[in-house]
Amino acid sequence: MKPPVPEGERRIALAAVAGAHGISGEVRLKLFAVDLSSLTKGATVFVGGTPRTITAIKPADKMPIARFEGVADRSAAEALRGTLVEIDRAVLAPLDEGEYYHADIIGLPCVDDAGVAQGRVVGIENYGASDLLEIERPDGKRALIPFTDPIAVLDGDHVTIDPDFLA
Repeated sequence: MKPPVPEGERRIALAAVAGAHGISGEVRLKLFAVDLSSLTKGATVFVGGTPRTITAIKPADKMPIARFEGVADRSAAEALRGTLVEIDRAVLAPLDEGEYYHADIIGLPCVDDAGVAQGRVVGIENYGASDLLEIERPDGKRALIPFTDPIAVLDGDHVTIDPDFLA
């Protein structure tokens, strides 16, 4: 069972364990981050909700290979398959203007130019071109809209959207 996150703290998923690598407890990681910079040797991460220290990490052809403290054999590594590798949001570097973590956007209310509620962001997808916001309307219907100006703009604590793009 995953321990609860203390109130006021959030975690960002940086990767998922894709499976075991070898017989000594190493795992292959599917990265959600742009690069390995947030996953460094000695960093404390949460693997399946359990705090673990990264004891080794190296790039590989398709997926980086990592070793976590307390994971000593292939069976233990294989048991982690599918679990998220997360980090506390507070330890990540500040972002530049126009950058954001998906976790900072999900849950934000959406309004139109007049300030009328249009729903809230419930997910973000990216199929290669740009991010798409999944908006849940007040009636429960959902729509994907491009997260590009002028269709959807992050305005501090909400997202201003063009309601014509909601199907």
